[in-house]
Amino acid sequence: MESPPNSSPFSSSILRKVRLSPFLLILLPFIVLVVILYREEFTSSIFVQLDFRVSNQQQNSTSRIKKSKQKLPFAIGETEEGCDIFSGKWVWDEKKPLYEESECPYITAQLTCQANGRPDKDYQHWRWQPHGCSLPSFNATLLLQTLRGKRMLFVGDSLNRGQHHSLICLVNGLIPENDKSMETVGNFDVFTIKDYNATIEFYWAPFLLESNADDAVKHRIYKRIVRNGSIDVHGKYWKGADIIVFNTYLWWRSGYRFNISEGSFDDIKNIVEVSTEDAYRMAMKSILRWIKENMDPKKTRVFFTGMSPSHEKSTEWGGEPNKNCFNETKMIEDPNYWGSDSRKSIMQVIGEEFGKSKVPISFLNITQLSNYRRDAHTSIYKKQWNPLTPEQLANPFSYADCFHWCLPGLPDTWNELLFAKLLYP
Repeated sequence: MESPPNSSPFSSSILRKVRLSPFLLILLPFIVLVVILYREEFTSSIFVQLDFRVSNQQQNSTSRIKKSKQKLPFAIGETEEGCDIFSGKWVWDEKKPLYEESECPYITAQLTCQANGRPDKDYQHWRWQPHGCSLPSFNATLLLQTLRGKRMLFVGDSLNRGQHHSLICLVNGLIPENDKSMETVGNFDVFTIKDYNATIEFYWAPFLLESNADDAVKHRIYKRIVRNGSIDVHGKYWKGADIIVFNTYLWWRSGYRFNISEGSFDDIKNIVEVSTEDAYRMAMKSILRWIKENMDPKKTRVFFTGMSPSHEKSTEWGGEPNKNCFNETKMIEDPNYWGSDSRKSIMQVIGEEFGKSKVPISFLNITQLSNYRRDAHTSIYKKQWNPLTPEQLANPFSYADCFHWCLPGLPDTWNELLFAKLLYP
């Protein structure tokens, strides 16, 4: 007869020994009796241990889920899952703008295009529409309630000042005249909303680090120099902000090399020249380190606004040589357009440094959507710093400002995106 499956000479030998052992024959019924009597307790013990392990796993999993869904400071809702609000298109909207230039006295004269003679208004009527989802409508009442007892601070250059003024204009109409004020002290522009015990502030620091262009009025410096490791020179004034919005790019655009000081701005021996990318990386590392050391993610929200593009070369969108944004009243329709002034090498630095950092910071990726808006610049319709020469007057392209933006206008959209990320992260 063949052996049963899985049998072996070793197992057969054991069985023969078992049959021949009187002691085992006597012991076997006793073992069976013990198993029957204590089976329930034994089995219960095993399941208690397994249940304990599973329970711990479930608790850890639940903890992770709760942590991932924990509301960020000031958040009230969530955007649609998988929605990239920075990828989309511009659509015409008769409900725009959300305020009139004449109704907001806080706009600097460099951005009041209508008051400075711009004949068209189409640039005010465009709304950003993300692909596959919608932005939450800007709600000035809700934002004011969110800012109650809070300090909101914009830090950076004149483009960030424009966004600061835009946000003030977006809420201004809801605030009684005797309940608001604007004050400029040193590098600060402070808009106070008394009834809400709130401020919306701007702090001039075009490089974020200390530089020779830090005077809020006399800052037009030809040879720009930034001091390495100097973030606290300005940073000490930012402490205590509940919401802080950084930007820095425009002033780094001084060619492909940049001057960094290790000491005095006046001592040439302390100044070294590096690539603009390396200098910018130094600034990004500094600001991320400062945020980590000074901002409490349980109480504050920190944002960084990406590069604001310029439109100085009309040949890049199929225009004539030696022309720019002047007289442009239509936006660029090519969805893949990217101007050369928006340096991708700088975007790469931002991506690398933010990507490896654990600092909780929200990036406002405004560059691509703003690249289409050659029509929205202040162009020649602004207060001029100096009297124009006859040669300039004869050639408006020579003095058109293709860096800054009219208000109302594009910066209002930046604030709608900021509103969405602040309250619906």
